[in-house]
Amino acid sequence: MTPPDPNEPPPWFLQQRNVRRVIVGLFGVCVFFVLLDVVFAFVGFDKHPYFQWEQWPGFYAVFGFVACVLLVLVSRYLLRPLVMRGEDYYEKSSPKPGDKTDV
Repeated sequence: MTPPDPNEPPPWFLQQRNVRRVIVGLFGVCVFFVLLDVVFAFVGFDKHPYFQWEQWPGFYAVFGFVACVLLVLVSRYLLRPLVMRGEDYYEKSSPKPGDKTDV
């Protein structure tokens, strides 16, 4: 594999202005849908909720965000220690000549 050419511009997603555009666009879409939910609540659009709190404007946006954060935290602090293996788990390193080993 050849090293990248220093005179060549960086790829599209590595340019800071493009990353900022994507993030602003995603936030804009999220705000649009929450505002649309608020408008539907004022107009009287019935979502046919099973529970009372499902009728609240923006409930599903907040619920999805909290669920995503909890999923990341649980996977990082509870599941990762269970499935994590040592660096040499599959290929045990052999002792190098001159290393002291316990016999």
